[in-house]
Amino acid sequence: QVHLVESGGGLVQPGGSLRLSCAASGSRFSFPIMGWYRQAPGKQRELVASVSIDGTKNYADVVRGRFTISRDNAKNTMYLQMNSLKPEDTAVYYCNGVPVTWPWGQGTQITVSS
Repeated sequence: QVHLVESGGGLVQPGGSLRLSCAASGSRFSFPIMGWYRQAPGKQRELVASVSIDGTKNYADVVRGRFTISRDNAKNTMYLQMNSLKPEDTAVYYCNGVPVTWPWGQGTQITVSS
Protein backbone atom coordinates (compact mmCIF):
# COMPACT_ATOMS: atom_id res chain seq x y z
CA GLN A 1 0.00 0.00 0.00
CA VAL A 2 1.38 3.40 -0.99
CA HIS A 3 0.94 6.37 1.31
CA LEU A 4 1.03 9.74 -0.48
CA VAL A 5 1.90 13.03 1.19
CA GLU A 6 1.62 16.32 -0.68
CA SER A 7 3.28 19.52 0.52
CA GLY A 8 4.31 22.97 -0.64
CA GLY A 9 0.98 24.71 -0.91
CA GLY A 10 0.06 28.13 0.36
CA LEU A 11 -1.26 31.56 -0.43
CA VAL A 12 0.34 33.32 -3.39
CA GLN A 13 -0.45 36.41 -5.42
CA PRO A 14 -1.42 36.17 -9.09
CA GLY A 15 1.69 35.75 -11.18
CA GLY A 16 3.56 34.08 -8.36
CA SER A 17 5.16 30.65 -8.14
CA LEU A 18 5.03 27.61 -5.92
CA ARG A 19 6.66 24.21 -5.94
CA LEU A 20 4.71 21.22 -4.77
CA SER A 21 6.19 17.94 -3.60
CA CYS A 22 4.68 14.49 -3.43
CA ALA A 23 6.34 11.91 -1.25
CA ALA A 24 5.37 8.27 -1.58
CA SER A 25 6.04 5.66 1.07
CA GLY A 26 5.18 2.03 1.43
CA SER A 27 6.26 0.87 -1.98
CA ARG A 28 8.78 1.51 -4.68
CA PHE A 29 8.00 4.67 -6.63
CA SER A 30 8.02 2.83 -9.89
CA PHE A 31 4.46 3.21 -11.08
CA PRO A 32 4.51 3.81 -14.83
CA ILE A 33 2.64 7.11 -14.81
CA MET A 34 2.26 9.54 -11.93
CA GLY A 35 0.16 12.64 -11.95
CA TRP A 36 -0.90 15.79 -10.17
CA TYR A 37 -4.62 16.34 -9.77
CA ARG A 38 -6.54 19.28 -8.39
CA GLN A 39 -10.00 19.91 -7.06
CA ALA A 40 -11.48 23.37 -6.88
CA PRO A 41 -14.50 24.12 -4.69
CA GLY A 42 -17.65 22.80 -6.29
CA LYS A 43 -15.77 21.10 -9.11
CA GLN A 44 -14.65 17.59 -9.90
CA ARG A 45 -11.09 16.51 -9.37
CA GLU A 46 -9.08 16.87 -12.57
CA LEU A 47 -5.72 15.68 -13.80
CA VAL A 48 -3.45 18.63 -14.60
CA ALA A 49 -0.10 17.01 -15.31
CA SER A 50 1.45 13.57 -15.61
CA VAL A 51 4.91 12.11 -16.01
CA SER A 52 5.83 8.62 -17.09
CA ILE A 53 8.69 6.60 -15.67
CA ASP A 54 10.71 7.37 -18.82
CA GLY A 55 10.15 11.09 -18.33
CA THR A 56 7.40 11.70 -20.86
CA LYS A 57 5.25 14.59 -19.65
CA ASN A 58 1.70 15.64 -20.43
CA TYR A 59 -0.23 18.70 -19.33
CA ALA A 60 -3.80 19.89 -19.34
CA ASP A 61 -4.28 22.83 -21.67
CA VAL A 62 -5.09 25.13 -18.75
CA VAL A 63 -1.62 24.70 -17.21
CA ARG A 64 0.60 23.97 -20.21
CA GLY A 65 3.48 26.42 -20.40
CA ARG A 66 3.09 27.44 -16.76
CA PHE A 67 3.47 24.19 -14.79
CA THR A 68 6.35 21.72 -14.95
CA ILE A 69 6.10 18.20 -13.57
CA SER A 70 9.07 16.05 -12.63
CA ARG A 71 9.82 12.92 -10.65
CA ASP A 72 12.78 11.46 -8.80
CA ASN A 73 12.25 7.74 -8.57
CA ALA A 74 15.30 7.23 -6.38
CA LYS A 75 13.79 9.57 -3.78
CA ASN A 76 10.21 8.37 -4.24
CA THR A 77 9.23 11.96 -4.88
CA MET A 78 7.39 13.91 -7.54
CA TYR A 79 7.27 17.68 -8.01
CA LEU A 80 5.11 20.32 -9.64
CA GLN A 81 6.68 23.69 -10.36
CA MET A 82 3.86 26.17 -10.77
CA ASN A 83 4.62 29.55 -12.36
CA SER A 84 2.44 32.45 -13.47
CA LEU A 85 -0.28 31.33 -11.11
CA LYS A 86 -3.82 32.53 -11.71
CA PRO A 87 -6.80 32.80 -9.36
CA GLU A 88 -8.42 29.92 -11.26
CA ASP A 89 -5.53 27.69 -10.14
CA THR A 90 -6.92 27.87 -6.61
CA ALA A 91 -7.64 24.31 -5.54
CA VAL A 92 -6.47 21.43 -3.40
CA TYR A 93 -3.71 19.60 -5.23
CA TYR A 94 -3.16 15.85 -4.96
CA CYS A 95 -0.79 13.31 -6.43
CA ASN A 96 -1.58 9.76 -7.45
CA GLY A 97 -0.98 7.25 -10.17
CA VAL A 98 -2.55 7.63 -13.59
CA PRO A 99 -5.09 6.13 -13.55
CA VAL A 100 -5.80 6.66 -9.87
CA THR A 101 -4.26 3.75 -8.04
CA TRP A 102 -3.87 4.46 -4.33
CA PRO A 103 -5.85 6.10 -1.54
CA TRP A 104 -5.80 9.87 -1.81
CA GLY A 105 -3.51 11.82 0.47
CA GLN A 106 -4.63 14.90 2.34
CA GLY A 107 -3.67 17.18 -0.53
CA THR A 108 -2.14 20.63 -0.32
CA GLN A 109 -4.15 23.84 -0.64
CA ILE A 110 -3.15 26.42 -3.22
CA THR A 111 -4.83 29.80 -2.98
CA VAL A 112 -4.05 32.40 -5.62
CA SER A 113 -5.35 35.76 -4.54
CA SER A 114 -4.28 39.35 -4.22
